[in-house]
Amino acid sequence: MRPIKALISLDAMAHNLRVARRVAGATKLMAVVKANAYGHGLSRAIRALQAADGFAVLTIEEAANLRQMGVQHPILLLEGVFSPDELHLCAELNAWPMIHCNQQLDWLMHPRAKPLQLFIKFDSGMHRLGFPLAELDSVLARVNAAPDIAGITLMTHFAQADEAVGIAQPLQAFQSRIAHTNLSWSTANSAALLRYPAAHGNWARPGIMLYGASPFADTTAAELNLKPAMTLMSEIIAVQTLQAGDGVGYGLSYRAPHAMRIGTVACGYGDGYPRHAPTGTPVLVNGKGTRTLGRVSMDMLCVDLSDMPEARIGSPVVLWGAGLPVEEVALAAETISYELLCALTARVPVEEI
Repeated sequence: MRPIKALISLDAMAHNLRVARRVAGATKLMAVVKANAYGHGLSRAIRALQAADGFAVLTIEEAANLRQMGVQHPILLLEGVFSPDELHLCAELNAWPMIHCNQQLDWLMHPRAKPLQLFIKFDSGMHRLGFPLAELDSVLARVNAAPDIAGITLMTHFAQADEAVGIAQPLQAFQSRIAHTNLSWSTANSAALLRYPAAHGNWARPGIMLYGASPFADTTAAELNLKPAMTLMSEIIAVQTLQAGDGVGYGLSYRAPHAMRIGTVACGYGDGYPRHAPTGTPVLVNGKGTRTLGRVSMDMLCVDLSDMPEARIGSPVVLWGAGLPVEEVALAAETISYELLCALTARVPVEEI
C-alpha cells in the first residue's frame, strides 16, 4: 500500500472548539463545516464538534446530509437557497437559509408548511453577497410581510478581519445601522472572534480555527492555543545521490550546487499537495526540518537529505500538521491554509486518531 495518509484528530477539533468557546463567552458558536469540513470529513467534524450550538454549511444537500446523520442542531446555509423549492426543503429540514438578494426575497413570499428562521446578509464592504446596508429597513419590511417567518438574525462578513487594517469601520457601520432593530446579529468569523470582542454578537461563525490553523499571518496557531487536526504524512520511497549540476524533477528546475543526497516522497498534487510549492517549502523527515527540491509532480516530490545521513527508504515524512503548521507550508507556497486542507484528495487514506 502506498504510504501516504492523513491523520485526523477529533480530539484536536474538540479542543479548538473549547478555545473558541472560552473566547466567545455568551456568544453562540455556529461551527463552519462546509467543504467537507475543510477537508477533514463532515461526519468526523460533526462528532468532534457536538458541543457547538449550530453548524454552517453551503448547500441544502449538506444540510439534508447532516439531518440524515442525526444532527439536531440549527443548520445555517451560507449561500442561502438557489430555487423556491429549496426554501420548502429548508422548512422541512429546519435549516436556516441566508437571504442575500431580492430574488430570494421574492421566493419568501410563498407560504410554506413550517416557519423559517432566517439570516439576512448585508454587505459591509466585501461586495460579494448581501444587501446594501442603506436598504436594511426596506429589506426588513419585505421580510416582515412574508408568511411563516419564525425569526431573523442580521449578518455580515468582513473582508479584512485577518489583516492589520481590521474591522473597525465596517463593524461600526453595521452596528450603527442595525441598532434600532433589536434583532440578533452575527459578524464574527475565526479572525474576528479571536481578535475583536466587539464583533462577537449573538452568533459567531468559527471555521479555520476549529481545524487548528491560524487565520492570521502574524500569529501562529500555537500562540492561539490551537492544535492541528490534520497531519498529512508519507515516507521516503527512494534515495538518490546528485552530483554538482544534476537536476531534479520535471524541467530540472533545481540543480544541485554540489554533491548531495535527496529523497523521493510518495506525495504529489494528485494527493492535494500544491504543485506550485517552490523549492524550499518546509517538510519534516524523521521529525527534522528540511525542504522540497524542484517541481512537485502528480504522485511524488523530492526533499533535501543533505544533513540527514540517517534518512533512508521508509523514513517518515510530515508534509503538514503535527510539528509543521499548515500555514507555514501555505506561506511558502504563496497560498493559504484553507486551500491546502480543502485540497486533500479522495485517494489519500484517512485515519482517525
